[in-house]
Formats: sequence, structure tokens, C-alpha cells
Amino acid sequence: MAVSARGLFFIMALFLGSFFGSIVMLGPVLPLMLLSPAWYRWLTDRIVATWLTLPVSLLELVFGVKVVITGDGFVPGERSVIIMNHRTRLDWMFLWCCLLRYSYLRLEKICLKAALKALPGFGWAMQVACFVFIQRRWEMDKAHLENMLDYFCDIREPLQLLLFPEGTDLTEDTKAKSDAFAAQNNLPKMEYVLHPRSTGFTFIVDKLRKGDNLDAVHDITVAYPKNIPQTERHLVLGEFPREIHFHVRRYPVSSLPSSSAELESWCRERWAEKESRLRDFYSGQPRGFDRDGVARVPPCKSELRVGLIKAASLMYWSSFIAFCFAGLWLWSSFRLYALVMIVVFTVQQKLAGGLELIEMACHRYWKVKAQERKMQ
Repeated sequence: MAVSARGLFFIMALFLGSFFGSIVMLGPVLPLMLLSPAWYRWLTDRIVATWLTLPVSLLELVFGVKVVITGDGFVPGERSVIIMNHRTRLDWMFLWCCLLRYSYLRLEKICLKAALKALPGFGWAMQVACFVFIQRRWEMDKAHLENMLDYFCDIREPLQLLLFPEGTDLTEDTKAKSDAFAAQNNLPKMEYVLHPRSTGFTFIVDKLRKGDNLDAVHDITVAYPKNIPQTERHLVLGEFPREIHFHVRRYPVSSLPSSSAELESWCRERWAEKESRLRDFYSGQPRGFDRDGVARVPPCKSELRVGLIKAASLMYWSSFIAFCFAGLWLWSSFRLYALVMIVVFTVQQKLAGGLELIEMACHRYWKVKAQERKMQ
């Protein structure tokens, strides 16, 4: 299959935006991490959020992707854990179309596999954004998750943490493994979702709840009625979804079970509901989570405001990328600065393991210093 011009344009626009954004927009604020990790987090979250509007703008304005959102919606600014079925490897990016309207993109953090942090541009920005990189080995991930969640609770910066309890996207291979898991544990087979592995979910909810940093759990079901791009390769080939449907269920923290075992059962019940909901969705005509079409909840931003944000994002990032190329062409000082930042991003990862780890180390240092001053 041939590479699509529009698919290549989409991938290159995102890569160049993240690459130059990391160097030019995020690079200069890295020293703030050493002085005040909390202020560094406050500022970089807002810088990264400007880039998160770019995929939304390209998908909806340039490629005409239709987004339909039904269900409970969000309370703007609330702290939550977002759980979602993992239909494709790109669900996390498509979710930004929902969050732009119903929440604030600056709040989102994502649990994702650690190998992604090594990607130039994308990985650098995700490190600065303090995304939660996991090895998908609980004995290794538990301590890291605990440290990161303690940090988020300490700095009191609101967050909405996205995780996929299924652990991977739905394919023939992963479905076969899920069916085998179901057979071993006397569970029903699923057709539209994978059986969730809820150890991480229950740990995260319990930790955030104890740290008084959780208002709700948002259970989101995503579906693609027309064309499902399974991987980044499909985007390169120009296979964009024509429609993306999100159904949001909001569960206040007070309504959640208190014990880990009950919370695990609660998560499995949500996945059984997803299976039923998706079966109805894909077998129904017209396809939709709410058949009468009137269950759209009011977003925190009007469509006019969302449209202005998307238009401004396209204009800004197009101009910004052009400016950076001009800078590389015209100014030797800019080329030197870019080279230095590439070295910084590359070397720190090899030596320290990632900027998010350095950020937490800085926080621990200043926390100890503050405690020492109180004891004097």
C-alpha cells in the first residue's frame, strides 16, 4: 500500500511540532525545574497543552473527522482517573478531541509504555509533561507509580490520569490472549473489548484517594463506526477515522468501593457494560451510543470557542514550524542552541532515565530542605 500525502503530512506536522516545541518552547524552562518543580510543572503543563490542540485541529479541520460525545461529561478542572477501552494504538490521541471540549488538556497525564520516551520530539515532550512511563511488569512499575503519584499529591496540581486497564489494543492476537485468560479464570469471552487487568487501576485509585487528590473516575468507551486506524502505519497510509464516538460515564469518588477487591470487581463490571454497549453500537443503525441523539451533555467550551482554538492552533503551529526552519537556515546561533538542546535531551535520558525522574528528584531535594528549615 502506498504512503498517503495527507497521512505523511499529519505525521510530519506532529513530529516537527513536538521536536521544535521541545527545543524552543520547553528547553528554555528546564532550569526552572531545579529551582521550583511545582512552578515548572504548572508552566510546562500549559505549554504542552498548546501542542495537544494540534492533532485535534488537523483531524477535525483538515481531515474532517467527526466527533460525537455522549454521556455524563466532566466537571471542569476536577481531578480524575480516566479508564478507556483500547480499541487502537491511537485512542489516547483521539481522546484529546473529547478533552478539548469537556475538560482542560493541561490536566491530562497518560500511563504508557516506557519505550516511547526514547522517541525524539514526542518522547522528550512526554517526559517534560511528566507522563507515567511503565514497563508493564508490576514488580518494576509499582515503586515508580507510587513515587509519581506521591509527587502529584504533594504539589497539589490537578491531574486527569488516563490508563488502559486492558494493557494493549484490540487485535486478533491480543483477543486470543484475552480469551485464554478468560478460560483460565472462568470468565466470559469478550468480542469488543479485552479483559481488564485491574492491579494498576486499583493501586492508582487507592493512592490518589488516600492523597486526597481524586474527585471522580471517568469511564470512557470509544468506538469507530467508519474506518478504524489500528496503528500509526494506518495514519501514514491516510486511513483516518471518519467518526469517533465517546461515551462518558462519571463516577464520583464517594461512589467507588473502598476495598481493592471490590474495586477490581467494579472495574470488571464496567468492562462488561462496555462489551454490551459496543455490541449495540456496532450492530445498530444508525450507530451511536445514544440512539435518540439528544444525550449530548453541555461541554465546558462552546463549539465557537473550540473552533477558534483549533484555527488558532493551526495558524500558530504552522508559523512556528516555519520560523524554526528559517532559524536553522539563517542563524548559526539558533543551530548551535538546537544542537545543545538535542544533546541535553539525549544525554539526560541515558544518565538519569528521563526528565520526569529528574523533576521528582528535585522535588524530593526541596522537600527535605523545607523539612530541615522547619526543624531548625
